[in-house]
Amino acid sequence: MRRHHDMGGLPAGPVEQAEHDYAPWEKRVAAIMRLVSDDKRRLMTVDELRRGIEELGPGAYDDYNYYERWISSITNVLIEKGILNVDELGRRMEDVRTRRSQAK
Repeated sequence: MRRHHDMGGLPAGPVEQAEHDYAPWEKRVAAIMRLVSDDKRRLMTVDELRRGIEELGPGAYDDYNYYERWISSITNVLIEKGILNVDELGRRMEDVRTRRSQAK
């Protein structure tokens, strides 16, 4: 059975191949993935990243860009493994919101 993300052989339009500048948050997501998957930590594998992306529902998969899919997958896998928990993540996100609003 074909899953939502599996578009092999289906018409999907042209693939954008032009290089672009990466936003700082995209670079951070790539760095996070390198850190959690490095030989020292081994918290997550590239296969787990892919599985997490493939498990995103059709709405999220279609609406998120490349690095949004990555950070969603990384977050879900780390929660799944008990490395992060939802409450801790929520508190840290609120801390970031507070710091950003105070910086303005």
